[in-house]
Amino acid sequence: MAARQKAAKKKRAAKAAIHVKRAYDDPSSDDGLRILIDRLWPRGLSKSKLKLDAWVKHLAPSNELRKWYQHDPEKFSEFRKRYVAELKVQGAGLNELRATVKGQTVTLLTATKELDLSHATVLRDLLR
Repeated sequence: MAARQKAAKKKRAAKAAIHVKRAYDDPSSDDGLRILIDRLWPRGLSKSKLKLDAWVKHLAPSNELRKWYQHDPEKFSEFRKRYVAELKVQGAGLNELRATVKGQTVTLLTATKELDLSHATVLRDLLR
């Protein structure tokens, strides 16, 4: 029986994934748990249209960091370092999110247009 339970657990873990998606994209049945990770609510979106499971705005970059960065590709490496440092200060909040998403399919939602240069990819990498 224990072998079967281990196999089932591995199968669930294999299906679990963390995706990053724009908040403006339509919800999908593949999204799993939908978590908004921006400090500000996305412009023009109603709560019903976003279909959120959680909003963890306390894990978004600080206003100062966000304004300094302005999605400048040349600043991304430094932005990543500064954002990770901010998240370390939020240790309990980050650990709570890790526990929530463990073994589940999760979609991190953000309003940004450039997903590869966003805090969403940094957070996704930390959660993996």
